[in-house]
Amino acid sequence: MTALVVGPMLRYVDSVSASIWVETAEPCTVAVEADGRTYRSPTFTVHGHHYAIVDLVELSQDIASYTVSCDGEQVWPPAGRPPSRIRLLPAAGVRRLAFGSCRTSVPHDAFHVRTHGDDVLRAYGEHLAQAGEDEWPDLLLLLGDQVYADSPSPDMLAFIRSRRGDTEPQGEIADFEEYAELYRQAWTETEIRWLLSTVPTAMIFDDHDLRDDWNTSQPWREQMARTPWWQRRVVAGLGAYWVYQHLGNLSPAERAEDPLLAQLMAGDGGAALDAFAEKADAEPSSNRWSYARDLGSALLIMVDTRCARQLTPGDRRMLDAEEWAWLEEEVRKPAERLIIGSSIPFLLPEGVHGVQNWNEALADGKWGPLVRRWSETFRQAIDLEHWAAFRRSFEDLARLLVALGKPAYILSGDVHYSYLAKADRGQVFQLVCSPIRNPLSRMLRWANVFTQFSIATLVGSLLARLAGVPRPPFRWRITKGPWFQNALATLDLPNTVTWYGSTGEVVAPIDTTELR
Repeated sequence: MTALVVGPMLRYVDSVSASIWVETAEPCTVAVEADGRTYRSPTFTVHGHHYAIVDLVELSQDIASYTVSCDGEQVWPPAGRPPSRIRLLPAAGVRRLAFGSCRTSVPHDAFHVRTHGDDVLRAYGEHLAQAGEDEWPDLLLLLGDQVYADSPSPDMLAFIRSRRGDTEPQGEIADFEEYAELYRQAWTETEIRWLLSTVPTAMIFDDHDLRDDWNTSQPWREQMARTPWWQRRVVAGLGAYWVYQHLGNLSPAERAEDPLLAQLMAGDGGAALDAFAEKADAEPSSNRWSYARDLGSALLIMVDTRCARQLTPGDRRMLDAEEWAWLEEEVRKPAERLIIGSSIPFLLPEGVHGVQNWNEALADGKWGPLVRRWSETFRQAIDLEHWAAFRRSFEDLARLLVALGKPAYILSGDVHYSYLAKADRGQVFQLVCSPIRNPLSRMLRWANVFTQFSIATLVGSLLARLAGVPRPPFRWRITKGPWFQNALATLDLPNTVTWYGSTGEVVAPIDTTELR
């Protein structure tokens, strides 16, 4: 009997179709049975691992439950769990989104609860199993650091040592085989597996899906290019991301036109995936990781803020020219409001924003070559790599969103605390929810609290002015937060956001507010 390794995961869903992704132990034909109809797809194989994505099409109503079979043997659902169901995109548009980022997959014993807190996503899965219809989200956005390739769990480290002892990279993921195990450990706990089988997900990467500070600057890329194990790692990381996260972000129509998927289905396997990933890293314009979804009254735009960067000293951009042109076109499409998924926050606390502006100018040589080298070291040491550190892109997007004249909600994670910020012009809101499970140390919490106060804002602004950096197109302030506990948030359209924490399996609101 062929077993499920990972999944089923309910990924793309619209008003007439749904896509279910699986990893299986052997090559097989995967069948999903729902409402008396059967939908099938053969697996494709990459580096000895087998995957399928099954499209359920021409749907006219929600699916109360579905089953998954491999070569005729039923492998899902497991005994003792609620049924996995499929809720189509409501005719009136999405009602509720859940979102969050930064989840480590460490154990749930007392020691790891003390060091990492409770897993809010796991608790949320348990909560939904008992919750009423009105509490279910229509879509779950995972906004980066779904896995930590540079800081694996104890179980993952044991797997690595069993394969290759203490060879480089020590304590980090090396290749596709280890990435496959990393994702398996992250997504196969009972509560997580059920949640991902029944709530649609949309995902985008951040740095730890590859490595801390990924693509922070050109010097960083040059340094990593000299690291013997990096090429294999980045190829494996982007290839695994394509298989485990990106493929399910695409609609059935988009996947039908995907040349890489066609190659893999034809049996080209790991060589084709590796060649694609190598080119995606070397030539970011060769592939687009960003994507958009029509959610009815809202347009969701998930933005690649890592691989699409332009790192040219003196003209750094969060998005290169092709990616920026795509974003401009998308945000101007008709919609009552925009929801932009950016793994890293657009609106940081103003003091931090000013420091990142200042650091970018110095790293570009504003105060000479010696300070430039020091500033690059400083940038990498304390993660000065958000939109503020790509000032030209920040200003371009700020002006674009203000000129639209409609609400723009930017959903982000990364910083390991949660907050709400509002611009003083236009209808631009920054909603941050981070981490799901990976809290800051007490010292770093206090450092971030300091950035909320006016003196820090003045210091950051003064540094930016001393470096000749122009003032931003608008100002903004933190109106809710910061909260440092593990959290998951919901956005109830049109304009209500709630942050939730958990104690054990009990989920409770941290705060809620309307976006006005």
